[in-house]
Amino acid sequence: MKKPAQDTGKIARSAGTVGVAVMCSRVLGLIREQVFATFFGAGFAFDAFVVAFRIPNLLRDLFGEGALSAAFVAVFSDYEANKGEKATWALAGNVLVFVGILLSCLTLLGVLFSEQIVGFMVEAGFESIPGKVALTSLLSMIMFPFLIFISLSSVVMGILNTRGRFFVPALAAGFFNLGSIVGGLGFAWLMPRFGQPPIVGMAIGTLIGGLLQLVCQLPALFKAGFVFMPQLDLRHPGLRRIMKLMAPAVIGLAPLQINVLINTYFASSLAEGSLSWLSYAFRLFWLPVGLFGVALSTATLPVIARYAALKDMANLRETYVSSLTLAFSLTIPASLGLILLGEPITRVIFQHGSFDSLATARTAEALACYAVGLFAYSSVKIMVPVFYALDETRYPVMGSFLTMAVNVFLVWLTIGFLQHKALALSISGAMILNFLFLSLVLYRKLAGYSLRYLFAGLGRVLCASLAMGLWLAGVQIFVPLAQSSFMVSVAALALAIATGSAVYGLTLYALGFKELTMLVARARQRFA
Repeated sequence: MKKPAQDTGKIARSAGTVGVAVMCSRVLGLIREQVFATFFGAGFAFDAFVVAFRIPNLLRDLFGEGALSAAFVAVFSDYEANKGEKATWALAGNVLVFVGILLSCLTLLGVLFSEQIVGFMVEAGFESIPGKVALTSLLSMIMFPFLIFISLSSVVMGILNTRGRFFVPALAAGFFNLGSIVGGLGFAWLMPRFGQPPIVGMAIGTLIGGLLQLVCQLPALFKAGFVFMPQLDLRHPGLRRIMKLMAPAVIGLAPLQINVLINTYFASSLAEGSLSWLSYAFRLFWLPVGLFGVALSTATLPVIARYAALKDMANLRETYVSSLTLAFSLTIPASLGLILLGEPITRVIFQHGSFDSLATARTAEALACYAVGLFAYSSVKIMVPVFYALDETRYPVMGSFLTMAVNVFLVWLTIGFLQHKALALSISGAMILNFLFLSLVLYRKLAGYSLRYLFAGLGRVLCASLAMGLWLAGVQIFVPLAQSSFMVSVAALALAIATGSAVYGLTLYALGFKELTMLVARARQRFA
């Protein structure tokens, strides 16, 4: 049990490193969303941007944080452990060339058929608004090449993560947001001089951000010993294995993204601004998913892949259970916090300029509905790569189809009376079902794992979360978070978050949560 404990500490430290970088990136991401909220609010222009970015962003999530990254890391780890340096870099060069060509072809198709793609994604109510489809199509054409930069970036990220370098790849998304903000605002200021609306400038800024995300990782890549061996060998066994893993994983790893695409169609039939409310809420929701789910998944995947390559199932099981328990300890209190503090968080971050109090209320409603499924979203991001490491990709595919069917059914059942909230709540419900399905299958595929350890940790997390929830409810009674002064509102919200986190952490430590007590003990040793 010593080795898994060491790996738990290593994963926690790596996840912490990734988490710091992700936090910086997410803060810049929130600033980017603030720019949209301040200058465009929730309506015509931002609705068009949301729809236009949906397809390249869906493919980004698949390739950037999903199928390509997971499949590449699994195979690259195997080559690094068993094939030698030259074969490993040859595989990396082959994959980079192949991905560049493949995504260039997809981008060209997206640009040529952008109008048809937009028409397929939206309902008649969206199309009936004069100029909205034309603007959406133009924005889509501009942003499609973003897919090339971000997919190459994901391969570079996989190489660096496998080499034990996590900080720079995680921070790279911050360069995307920085480029989007600075470049977007600059071009938004210029566009009216060329007869184009300012939102077109934000689309150009998205391209600039994607390029920066790739370029900023290159120094770290070459420092890690990378030797570029450009070739295109479609018969290369490593590339064929990656494609074999990716083919079902493109669907299996992305039920969330596919459901978001389906929900875009439903949302386009609702009141103008619904797409914007859901998008702003999803950005707030994605902060803890990225901070906890993506960080833990990124740190866990190389360890899981190494154990799978070595056929060390005992250590693989222990590492997986510990990572999942750690995910619960981070996402469950975060979910409760978003539900209880959703409106003041939305108000402080977004309610400026064109973003009014109605948009705040509607966005907070959607955020609470998304937050219900936070633990499932983050846990699935840890679970699915385990299937890839085991070369078992059919089950995530089955879970994906099940999730999509449940999502569509729940939306159809509830959209009449819940309106935009139905779309967020249905995705959460469907993802929870996917989590339960994959949990049952993975338990069987791993020949069991310690449920006692998992449920003991979960029980402590729930008790500590309850204590935090009661504290936050009391804080909102005695310290109203809706203040007339912006700075006072920020201070009150910061106080609520800080004290709530402290109550949760202290309660969890008092209850003897193993992962936390181990990290505290190691911190004491380091600073003693």
